[in-house]
Amino acid sequence: MQSGKQNGSPARSGGNGGQKQSSNRPVHTVRFGALKAAVWLNDTSVGPIHNVTVTRSYKDGDTWKDSGSFGYDDLLPLAKALNAAHSWINEQRQRGAESRGSHEHEEDEIPV
Repeated sequence: MQSGKQNGSPARSGGNGGQKQSSNRPVHTVRFGALKAAVWLNDTSVGPIHNVTVTRSYKDGDTWKDSGSFGYDDLLPLAKALNAAHSWINEQRQRGAESRGSHEHEEDEIPV
């Protein structure tokens, strides 16, 4: 089971901080009860792109299933999960920009 979020606190998955992933797993997940926002990393020709999928888990007999349908009571927690996912993606983008910026400065420096 993925690391999850309970009681409204963001989950920190075993993700790799936005680096290329070797498996087909989200790089980060946020849970609010049965609601989950999963952040996926896709490396493209224009650079890394994050996408988010949202699901609601429910039990059908003894089997857990996921749905993309949300009721009235799901909307606010879903919005909070999406907000947390957005914040996490923004942090990853800032780290990437800082990382690229520090490499650019290293290249600009002339050894004496």
